[in-house]
Amino acid sequence: MSVDHEIVTTSQVRTVPAIFGGKNITEDPSWEWECASHLKETYSPQELLALFSKYRNEEGSFESQMRRVILRAMCRTAGHSLQTGPGIVIKHAETVELGNAVFLGSQTMIQGRYDGTCRIGNHVWIGPHAYFDARHLVIEDYVGWGPGAKVLGSSHTGDPIDVPIIATALTIKPVVIGYGADIGTNATILPGVHIGANAIVGAGAVVTVDVPEYAVVAGVPAKVIRYRR
Repeated sequence: MSVDHEIVTTSQVRTVPAIFGGKNITEDPSWEWECASHLKETYSPQELLALFSKYRNEEGSFESQMRRVILRAMCRTAGHSLQTGPGIVIKHAETVELGNAVFLGSQTMIQGRYDGTCRIGNHVWIGPHAYFDARHLVIEDYVGWGPGAKVLGSSHTGDPIDVPIIATALTIKPVVIGYGADIGTNATILPGVHIGANAIVGAGAVVTVDVPEYAVVAGVPAKVIRYRR
């Protein structure tokens, strides 16, 4: 029985072509850009946010298209072929730059800051329930971001000691996710960390220090377990 089970399980393993990472960028219709430009010129950020909320949680093709148009108006920039799942939340969208062919999974939250920087490159796939403390965040091209993975870009100093920690000053440290890196499900990237190009962060890892290019890291705290080349 155990031998038969092993044979069946092995036969079910498949390798199929990548879809998202290999797709060509399809230019959005000119009317979408014109509409987004009109909305940006006409409405305040608060009004755009209220308009976006009308389509935030629906899954129809029309609602998805309207999310793309309004989000383009809300953000500093947003490229072609933007895909957004339902329920996404973006704070201070005016500081956010989205490249071409970006996918934002459902329930993703991007927490920006009024004077912050958030740049997400081309062909970036972000899984559902992701969280970004995007006060100073750069995600380069072709990054895969697993469902539930998080990045923290700031922390409280905890000084002076007789003041509640949440009331102490906030230290913001840049976080950079390099080209082609892959961040595993439920991983956490801490403030000030640079993930090297083409590195892999294992599922559930807590990354406290920089990760070299092509490294594979895992664990709490994350450590290098091998190199891909």
